[in-house]
Amino acid sequence: MSKISSTSKDSSDGVSKIKNVVTAKRSGYVVVALFVLIIQGIWAVYHYQFESLPVPLTAQQVGKRGFSEEEAMKHVKELTQLGPHPVGSDNLELGLQYVLEVAESIKKTAHWEVDVEVDLFHASSGANLLAGGLFKGKTLVYSDLKHVVVRISPKYVSEAADSAILVSSHIDTVYSAEGAGDCSSCVAVMLELARGISHWAHGFKNSVIFLFNTGEEEGLNGAHSFITQHPWSSTIRMAIDLEAMGIGGTSAIFQAGPHPLAIENFALVAKYPSAQILAQDLFTSGVIKSATDFQVYKEVAGLSGLDFAYADNTAVYHTKNDKLKLLKAGSLQHLGENMLAFLLHTAASSQLSKGQAMAVNEKADSDAAIYFDILGTYMVVFRQRFANILYNSVIMQSIMIWATSLVMGGSPAAISLSLSLLSIILMWIFSLIFSSTIAFILPLISSSPVPFISTPWLILGLFASPAFLGALTGQHIGYLILKSYISRVFSKKMENLSPVVQSNWAKLEAERSLYKSGLLQWLILLIVGHYFKVGSTYLALVWLVSPAFAYGMLEATLSSARAPKALKTITLLFGLSVPFLISGGMFIRLAGTVVGMAVRFDRNPGGSPEWLGSVIVAVYISVVICLTLVYLLSYIHISGATKLIAIASFIVCGLSLTVVISGIIPPFTEDISRAVNVVHVVEASGRNGEHKEPISYISLFSTTPGKLTKEIEHIDEGFVCGRENVIDFVTFSTSYSCWTNSNSVNGWTKNDIPTLNVGIDSKTDERFTEVTIDTKLSTRWTLAINTNKIQDFRLKDAENVEELVQIGTKSGSDGWHIIQYSGGKNGPKRFGLTLYWVKNHTQVTNDDHGLLLKLRTDVDRLTPKVKRVLEKLPSWCSLFGKSTSPYTLAFLNNLRVDF
Repeated sequence: MSKISSTSKDSSDGVSKIKNVVTAKRSGYVVVALFVLIIQGIWAVYHYQFESLPVPLTAQQVGKRGFSEEEAMKHVKELTQLGPHPVGSDNLELGLQYVLEVAESIKKTAHWEVDVEVDLFHASSGANLLAGGLFKGKTLVYSDLKHVVVRISPKYVSEAADSAILVSSHIDTVYSAEGAGDCSSCVAVMLELARGISHWAHGFKNSVIFLFNTGEEEGLNGAHSFITQHPWSSTIRMAIDLEAMGIGGTSAIFQAGPHPLAIENFALVAKYPSAQILAQDLFTSGVIKSATDFQVYKEVAGLSGLDFAYADNTAVYHTKNDKLKLLKAGSLQHLGENMLAFLLHTAASSQLSKGQAMAVNEKADSDAAIYFDILGTYMVVFRQRFANILYNSVIMQSIMIWATSLVMGGSPAAISLSLSLLSIILMWIFSLIFSSTIAFILPLISSSPVPFISTPWLILGLFASPAFLGALTGQHIGYLILKSYISRVFSKKMENLSPVVQSNWAKLEAERSLYKSGLLQWLILLIVGHYFKVGSTYLALVWLVSPAFAYGMLEATLSSARAPKALKTITLLFGLSVPFLISGGMFIRLAGTVVGMAVRFDRNPGGSPEWLGSVIVAVYISVVICLTLVYLLSYIHISGATKLIAIASFIVCGLSLTVVISGIIPPFTEDISRAVNVVHVVEASGRNGEHKEPISYISLFSTTPGKLTKEIEHIDEGFVCGRENVIDFVTFSTSYSCWTNSNSVNGWTKNDIPTLNVGIDSKTDERFTEVTIDTKLSTRWTLAINTNKIQDFRLKDAENVEELVQIGTKSGSDGWHIIQYSGGKNGPKRFGLTLYWVKNHTQVTNDDHGLLLKLRTDVDRLTPKVKRVLEKLPSWCSLFGKSTSPYTLAFLNNLRVDF
């Protein structure tokens, strides 16, 4: 609180008399109360926005036309009890048959004026060359894929069949997960939606197509085969993709557009809207390393639409813990009710036309939608053109206000502004240093460099406390420098004031300058975000305008000779209420996502420093604290709570480190596991072609940062760990792994080894080489082609004499182009590859060990040794699958340049 005395002094310039001099002192209790109130408020926002799920409804409660989670959960149970069902497996055939049977039953019970068509579509071979994202430098080849396609349309509106909304998800899973979240939950929602829609569609003007595809986990092949081969694909005007990168919770839109029609319709009718363009910015920038079928619909088919994803508990993604018991009640109801309302509204609309669908990219920049939800209850959507006007207006007014204040204040104002900026810089530097230091320490004191995976709240003590302490320290140093300068200015201009009064005035002016430096920080971000057309720039607008408005209304004065006063508590509360309401929960949600992604952070096991994953989490926490608490920090420096808060932060961090060191809380549990892979490797031509006799061993590696010492001790099968045995799995390499040769000759034969045989080799100026590839057992393989030697290639199915990949421009990555093949049970196993060499190729040198081709074939088979290792695998570990991961048996072969 502020103390007021009745002292009166004449100012040195004689302008006026200053009365009621304010003592620069704020109660420490007020600051602590503010801090607690803000933390509790943010947590309440997060809980309401992301943890409050609707009550699951029964079939009796919703009737024929509604959405019932109870009914949808029956589908999830049927699919998950199959176990993992990857492409080419018997379990996937059973999953397809189940979905087909449910679709046929929906057809039988549909409204008599609704036409339900069910198609079991068998996709032929194809090649998917996506331009960006994870698939740059790759050709994704597929064959023998099956999908269930259901089209629901009004029976007596013939034109509806020519304009369709696509709702899509995938039945297949990775080989390591039963897929309750990814994406049996999505398939179940779609089946229940189809049942409900079949009783509504007689009033539609458009049809709805439900695509239950396979091959998504192997590179979005299911979506590509449907879009390029199915006759109904030409009728689609809008695409909706349902996905999961965790299990359950709120299903949020994380990609929308390019045309804003879909997101605008969703905002109008969604019962529990959940959507954040910040997630879209992160996803499209590549910060989040993932891809969905929506990329195919947008990039290949030129469609607009929406991409939904479940993102609770992202640490279980593609592991054994993507299981039914972790799927939260209300998750399916949340997505189902939102989607049902959206489909009923959009399918009955006449807005979907071929002309609009074809024009979605022409005005993408100006028509792109900016969107976000508030508390999962309200949805805000506005277009980029309006955003441009709004941002330009705020930027120009802000610059004018700052310029006016600098002109009126002269050089002292300019220097004060510079010192305020210095406090911001120091705040960032110290916050990043303090939190990152803990991240660097963790590998030295813990059994895991990411000990917070199973208990995410640990990051509050490990990173948030030091980040806050660092931010406070940095800003306090800036505050002291700024206060010292202002004191010198006052001592010259107001000589008649006592030193005590001058000191108090300097403290209060410094406090106000620090508050306004927060405004300047967000103004800079607004300008940068607006310049680069970043969708989430609206955050900078909210964090600038609301605190600025509160300051202008409650603190600003037109008097040039006023006595400085302490900032009002209501100014902070009023100024931060809207920003925290809009973004507080989202920042916590994103923190959970970042923590969960640490499980699979090391895409090339051992290729990144152990501390890097924790540093990324620490940096994120520091960034959020520096951006959001800059205003609160300015209130602390004149209070008696500075030391108390610093000591409390230090204690909380110390206690968290003690918990980590003691091992009281394990880094991984049975439900939140470490991601590992156990692979029986057979190198068919030895290491880098050095000898022809195959060598075999069992390899154990992890995409989760950290050594495998504890796991190896638990397994006790003679593994040796280190960096000596670098394995090139074609799509990635392991710099750190564990291996054993014991009993590795069992479970495979030389007849299983894939071959690369050179046929014709024309050694002319236009040199080409024909290579026959026989993958023997495998319908899942990866081939790397040396682009420093080969400029183009074509690939054909040697069994069916069908061309799979034609000659054309193909990009490379790190000197290699990757062919990633995935086929069904009846997919071909013999291929013809024609290579077209780079002219003067002999002059090209690179560190490729003289290899022209690198081949890996995967077989979903448990050899005796691998089976024994998996049986002994600790409960806190899980196999991890993705499109580039090998199965439990992998063969490696290569072809040298000098064949």
